[in-house]
Formats: sequence, structure tokens, C-alpha cells
Amino acid sequence: EYKISDKLMFKAGLRFSMYQNIGKSTFYEFDKSDPLNYVVTDTLNYTGGVINTFPALEPRINLRYKLDATSSIKASYNRTKQYLQLATNTSAPTPYDFWFTSSANIAPQRADQASIGYFKNLFKNRIETSVEVYYKKMDNVIDFRDHAQLFLNQIMEAEVRAGTAYSYGAEFLIKKNEGKFTGWISYTYSKTMRKVAEINGGKEYRAPYDRPHDIAVILGYDITDRLNVSANWVYSTGSPRTMPSGKYKFQGEDSPVYTERNGIRLPDYHRMDLSVTYDFKDKKKSGEAKKYTSSINISAYNLYNRHNAYSINFKQREDNPGVTYAEKMYLFPFFPSVTYNFKFL
Repeated sequence: EYKISDKLMFKAGLRFSMYQNIGKSTFYEFDKSDPLNYVVTDTLNYTGGVINTFPALEPRINLRYKLDATSSIKASYNRTKQYLQLATNTSAPTPYDFWFTSSANIAPQRADQASIGYFKNLFKNRIETSVEVYYKKMDNVIDFRDHAQLFLNQIMEAEVRAGTAYSYGAEFLIKKNEGKFTGWISYTYSKTMRKVAEINGGKEYRAPYDRPHDIAVILGYDITDRLNVSANWVYSTGSPRTMPSGKYKFQGEDSPVYTERNGIRLPDYHRMDLSVTYDFKDKKKSGEAKKYTSSINISAYNLYNRHNAYSINFKQREDNPGVTYAEKMYLFPFFPSVTYNFKFL
């Protein structure tokens, strides 16, 4: 950390990380001459010792420029390595996730991210506001190939392909920290795209977690010193999925025609939660310290019973097999709960 001037502060760091495959394990070598179908050419059985080593240097830089007593501009850059990656099959009715560790066939994911933001406190620091923009570039990002064979497959690495990705966005926040009424409102716009040569015809496609709009409203109010009511409302764009957009008949059987990778979204997600908390006044003898505190909480999850889609299934009508319809599956409807909390001091 270095203070360049009364207004400018500089921070920098260098992190070293290392991941290793150690011990008894089996790895496969592939013939990759056909990029769509890898063929196993050799099976390598290790009985112990270090098999693979992945070292990395991860620099971080942060700058803060103080405009006045209540506002500043902050900028940062950092590089990170990720040795555990998630691949998601979004064409299944319920997304099938599989975690992969780095190995001879899967390199660690590398990410470089830069951001800059403006931060401003209002009304004697009782309210915080900020706006921040960022850009992130990722290499060695993995995903399942088109038409991957995932079920009962003992060699999952053969179904994985690697490419690049990028993400950018803007985050807005207003937050009140003091008084009976507290809370914050945040909004994020973002976009995340991937490009893998063997997937989607080599064209860019949405990442499974690409959700352009994300809103959170978190509010709390102290009715008395003991009684508090709080509510939150969240909203986000629906997750991308690979879904059928049509079908064709071959030898008397209907077969689906799919969209581009992650070309359709689930319906937008939103819900409201409400809770009321009462802190009890614990009885104690004169001159004795409190031995414990307790409270009771009554809450309602998904207050207006929004049926947020977990997955979409496509089925044929029983009375007319030539007609296909979409059926939504949802979880966690309106759910009330009562909780009693106590803590020994």
C-alpha cells in the first residue's frame, strides 16, 4: 500500500497459487483429430506421486482517488486462476451440472478483470451510493460439446471442450445504514458470452448464468426497540436454456430441432419475502448479567406465491400425440415459517 498523495492511494499485491494432481488416479489420452468426437488412445494409471502441476501468479492492483470528503473514484485490476470448473448441460429438462478439476486434459481457467467506479456518501454518510462498471475476459472456459453423452458415461472429459468468454456490466447501489428505516436497492446490468470452436458452430453464445438484469430491494424498519419488520424483493432475467424450437418426423418417430446453444430463456425470476422479528426482554435477577438473549421470527418466503420456473419439459398430448406442449416445473411456492432463536452470552 502506498499513499502517493493526500488524494491518491495505490495498493498492489501478488498472489501465488498452485494446484496438483496427486496420488492414485486414472487419466486418458485422446485422439482429437475429429474435434466433435474424441477417441481414447491410451489409459494412464498412476499409483501415487505428483501427476500434474499448475502454478500461477495472480497480480492485483487497486487505485483510489479521493475527490472530496464524501466522494471518490476507485479502479482495480486482478487476475485469478480457477482449478475447479463447472460444465452445465442446458438442453436437459433439469440442467445437469458436473464439476471438473484441472488435469492433463483440462487447463485451469484464467480470468482478467478490470473495473472502475464512482462512490458518493450523502447526508453526513447516512446514505451510500455507487456506480461501477467492469469488464472480464476468461480463457480455458469449459462446456459440454453439442450432443454430449452424459449419462452412464465413465469418461466425461471426452465430452468437454474449451474456449474463451467475456463478461461486462454496470452495478448501481443506494444504501441507508442508520435510523429506524434501513436497507438498500441495487441494480446490475451484465452480459456474459462464450465462444468455443466445437460448440454452436463456432459462434458466440450466452453463458448458462447470463442474466442481463438483476434487481434487489432490501428494506427494514424498527417499529420499536424490540420489534422489527423487514422485506426483500428480488428480480432477475430468466436463465438461458437450449430448447427445441420445432420437430421433424423420421421413420415414424418425432425428433426435436433445437435452437442455438442457450438460445431461449426461462421466464423471469422474481419473488418477495417478508419477516417480523421480536426480541424478548429476558428476565434477570437484580445485579446479575444476562445469561442469554432470545427472539422469535415469523416469516413468509415467496409472499405472493410466484411460480418461478425451475425447468421446462416438452411433452406430447395424450389425446393428440402430434401436438407438443411445454410444461413448467417450479419449486418453493409460498412458504411460512416460525423460528425461535436464543444465544448464550
